[in-house]
Amino acid sequence: MAQKRRQRSGERRGGRAHPKSVDPAGIRIIGGQFRGRKLQYAGDLRVRPMKDRTREAVFNLVGPAVRGKHAIDLFAGTGVLALEALSRGALRATLIEQHFPTAAVVRRNVATLEADNRCQVISGSVFAWWKRRPEMAIEPWLVFCSPPYAFFVERREQMLAILGQLLAAGPEESVFVVESDERFDFAELPDPEGWDVREYPPARVGIYFKSAGGVPPPS
Repeated sequence: MAQKRRQRSGERRGGRAHPKSVDPAGIRIIGGQFRGRKLQYAGDLRVRPMKDRTREAVFNLVGPAVRGKHAIDLFAGTGVLALEALSRGALRATLIEQHFPTAAVVRRNVATLEADNRCQVISGSVFAWWKRRPEMAIEPWLVFCSPPYAFFVERREQMLAILGQLLAAGPEESVFVVESDERFDFAELPDPEGWDVREYPPARVGIYFKSAGGVPPPS
């Protein structure tokens, strides 16, 4: 699939430079079984959840491929991406969050939706979690990678390594969603022509569908 770098008139999402763009009263699931259910978010700028309309656009692009997947939220924040995936038909979710108070919020949000039996919340570093090579269920993955944007600069080698390894390890029919800002070039990832990159300033979102041919292992 040819790489698609299409400009879209996106909306600004919350971030360190845009603290007023996120509703501190909470965020909502926007589709599926839990549609309209509210999740906790106190406005902590380290969390920076994806704006509703950007999230809706992402799930429209993923479409029915969400169904039956194992959602893996690498930098979970509120957990809204993985919980949105569960709402829309994902089988289970793993949510990793390094900041312990934020991980506690994720657990409360999981409990609010009574999804404890389908979710594993891990408090700790994504890089340490993946280094241990956790055992994963056999179903294809739906991986969300939405870290602090600075990670793509300050921890560039680690980010490229973990994304490359996840892409290579993911079962066939896995889907990968990566959110960055303009400082990250999706051409640095394996199979750069396979990424569908959309612009939602200041965010850039790339989506990759892993086919039976797979992707080359990271060098």
